[in-house]
Amino acid sequence: MILAIILSILLFVLGLIHFNWVIGGTFGYSEALPTNENGDRVLSPKKIDSASVAIGLIAFGTFYIFKAGIIDYNLPLWILNYGSCIIPAIFLLRAMGDFKYVGFFKKIKNTPFGKLDTILFSPLCLLIGILGLLILLKY
Repeated sequence: MILAIILSILLFVLGLIHFNWVIGGTFGYSEALPTNENGDRVLSPKKIDSASVAIGLIAFGTFYIFKAGIIDYNLPLWILNYGSCIIPAIFLLRAMGDFKYVGFFKKIKNTPFGKLDTILFSPLCLLIGILGLLILLKY
């Protein structure tokens, strides 16, 4: 149950950061976007993109609240089964990366994003993926 609470809090905080960007907040925005060696962004997300990610993160956090039984709501068994595998897989794949700009195996490492991705973003995704797998094994 503790792991589910920790994971839910992490996912809720990440969702709130993305919602902050939707309403025009700038906290961490430029640092969260990969750039090439020239400093040009390789992604230019729209507000709808940030909103979609935020909704997904909040939904994932809520999933783990339900999975741990913190809130008594009977999700269909297939959602619990597939969600328990798919959510960690998403974050483990993100930690692995695209082999160019993001993840542990990226080639472009010496940009401000690349450095932050190495010390924060990819390890956080790995942590979320591992916590999800531990919860999968526990419940």
